[in-house]
Amino acid sequence: MSGLPEEMVASGWFLRRWADEDDRALFAAVTESAPELRLWMPWMTQAPTLAAEREHMAVSRYRWDTGEAYEYGIFGADGTLAGTIGLHRRVGPNAWDIGYWVRTSYTRRGIATAAAGALTDIALAVPGTERVEIRCDEANVASAGVPRRLGYSLDRVDERTPEAPGECGRLMIWTRRPGRRGLS
Repeated sequence: MSGLPEEMVASGWFLRRWADEDDRALFAAVTESAPELRLWMPWMTQAPTLAAEREHMAVSRYRWDTGEAYEYGIFGADGTLAGTIGLHRRVGPNAWDIGYWVRTSYTRRGIATAAAGALTDIALAVPGTERVEIRCDEANVASAGVPRRLGYSLDRVDERTPEAPGECGRLMIWTRRPGRRGLS
């Protein structure tokens, strides 16, 4: 499936499918945010490199083309990369999950909520979608605020081995289903 928009606006933030030329902007954002990302993101185990961000662009392109995931950069009006968000097919058939992070200097501005709200609406409009999930560790209070603000329901909390240093090992699984209006 490849009918998802390559770009959109969400509450003044510009979401755009990654382009090769975004590698330096992503490198700068990951470098700035590395201390916070290390707390919550299992993939953040080494210092960021430009080569790694270039590889991420290639993987993102592949995932988009195969329908595995639709990943976007979140840009401000001035073109600065404020964060990233993706819609992924990794939680079962007829389901999506949304993952996101916001650059440290852009947190607490509603960016993740705006972007996740836009992707939630898009995912729920895809024929056959039965649910959209946002997953985060219970200790990540800021991330858990996003699905709460968007009208997701806390479906369950699964015990698991922590995958990143900030995690407590209790994975919150928030769910929205077609026909349920969000609170945004």
